[in-house]
Amino acid sequence: MNRKRPGTGPLTVTVFVFPGVRLLDVTGPIEVFASANEFGGHYQVQIASEDGAEVVTSAGTRLSADLSLSEVREPSDVLVVPGGPEWETLIKDEALLDVVRQLNEKARCTASVCTGAFLLAAAGLLNGRRAATHWRHSRQLALRFPSVQVEPDAIFVRDGKMMTSAGVSAGIDLSLALVEEHYGAEVARAVAKDMVVFMQRPGGQSQFSVHSRAPHTRQEMLRRILDAVAENPGANHTLTAMARTAGVSVRHVTRLFCEEVGTTPARYVEQVRLEAAQVLLETGDDAMPVVARRTGFGSPESLRRAFVRRLGVTPGAFRASFRTTGVSTNDAVSEAISA
Repeated sequence: MNRKRPGTGPLTVTVFVFPGVRLLDVTGPIEVFASANEFGGHYQVQIASEDGAEVVTSAGTRLSADLSLSEVREPSDVLVVPGGPEWETLIKDEALLDVVRQLNEKARCTASVCTGAFLLAAAGLLNGRRAATHWRHSRQLALRFPSVQVEPDAIFVRDGKMMTSAGVSAGIDLSLALVEEHYGAEVARAVAKDMVVFMQRPGGQSQFSVHSRAPHTRQEMLRRILDAVAENPGANHTLTAMARTAGVSVRHVTRLFCEEVGTTPARYVEQVRLEAAQVLLETGDDAMPVVARRTGFGSPESLRRAFVRRLGVTPGAFRASFRTTGVSTNDAVSEAISA
């Protein structure tokens, strides 16, 4: 089914590039739209830089631009704003932000990839809106731009004409969603199979954000508790045991966690245990009962419930998805893709 507006020409996708842009943030979406053209889509993709000159990406690769800002006269159906590792510098570049604002005015839909969300936020385009970015930077986005409602676990978010996506490859997920919106699920599915990617990947960003750092705190008693949990997640870490470790009351421990960590003791312990389980599943061959016991969950069922609730995938699916690229199981992968 073709959902493109009848009687119109190709849908124009303008990808904005700038010095230091991340290469895959640019090429991932372009590949999706170009591939869609092979399966019934009709996209015209153009790369625009501020002055029409080529740019050097963060990887050192040179990218040529098709046109400059002044040459973007017709409205774009989709504007793609990629990110870059030097986003802290980019959001202070008023000239660059002004280009983003001008391009957004001429776009029916504006979509960012990874830290491109910081450019949109700094340009004032995400005020009062929901947004996503790479899990590693979601806290910074929320702190720097409190008017933006950050959804840290989302792969991509749409709020009105604005779309924002998580890190790097999530730009492919976002672009596939746009292809489905424009030309239907069959075309998007064909593109996903052609690129050998999920049409809709299982789970959210939480499954990627393992090894999170322990919270910083000046409270020595709380530091002792946090260290004890990190050093041995499978030990007894009930509220009573924590209070005993710190030499304070249960009530005081609860208050410290609320003020210093921003969560309850039980939720913090579960998060640390979950990360420990992820490491074991990624790197070892232990059976699920062993993983559950070593990480303090007790039983495989408790482990499974925690994974599904916090990450959106089962422990088995996590192990299968993140332990290997599948190079040794080509037959199974080929069958799954062609199904």
